[in-house]
Amino acid sequence: MPARSDRRLRVLVVANQKGGVGKTTTAINLGTALAAVGEKVLLVDSDPQGNASTGLGVGRALRKKTLYDVLMGEQPLLDAVVRTSVPGLDLIPSDPDLSGVELELGQQARRSFKLRDALIPAREGGAYTYVLIDCPPSLNLLTVNAMAAADAVLVPLQCEFFALEGLTQLMRTIDLVRGSLNPSLELQGVVLTMYDRRNSLSEQVATDVRLHFGEAVYQTVIPRNVRVSEAPSFGKPVLVYDLKCTGSQAYLKLAREVVLRERKRRTEQLELS
Repeated sequence: MPARSDRRLRVLVVANQKGGVGKTTTAINLGTALAAVGEKVLLVDSDPQGNASTGLGVGRALRKKTLYDVLMGEQPLLDAVVRTSVPGLDLIPSDPDLSGVELELGQQARRSFKLRDALIPAREGGAYTYVLIDCPPSLNLLTVNAMAAADAVLVPLQCEFFALEGLTQLMRTIDLVRGSLNPSLELQGVVLTMYDRRNSLSEQVATDVRLHFGEAVYQTVIPRNVRVSEAPSFGKPVLVYDLKCTGSQAYLKLAREVVLRERKRRTEQLELS
């Protein structure tokens, strides 16, 4: 296990109901960047496709215990942890069995809180400072479990025409979860992805999103970058694949911004208490 930390764990769900927005890429590389700046991070792969697991070089043969086993009550969450090649970044892997969770849990009590309950030892143990949950691009029981377990939602948003429409739908989902399952759920922030400075549409989308959501939008923008796209096929985060590329540098900036935002939040809470 990683060394115990005195910091309170922060659970962030990386979610967007729209596919192809850089959600898994952001989960992998933000997790790596947070680890690079000294955080202890656990990435939970909650997508049956298992792309986050693959992108971190954890192949099928290494996934002896997965999130499926955890949600079905067959394994404690911390027993399913897999060490990655990135120091400070651990993984709860996924496999296709996860797609059957909704049917198998049926009408079980607390079916929407399976992940929240499983995370209790991680919250109490102090081994991690961040948990990032990578969700499937849909509103199903896996996404609901993630939001019920999380402190806040981090939203990757592609700089393209229908971005705001998809974000509006996601905000409705967050409001529904807040109203029925997790009253303390917050919007951690919106991160603009796949930004192309040569494309005027990217700039227009970025402007519109900032007008609608103000300070909730991170200043850091993740650019379109071929090295970011190549890295998963080598089973590596882009920061390991090519640290000097623009994509890697952007994720490092994003990690610093996330940490600074968290420090500000904690300071404000202390002042109010």
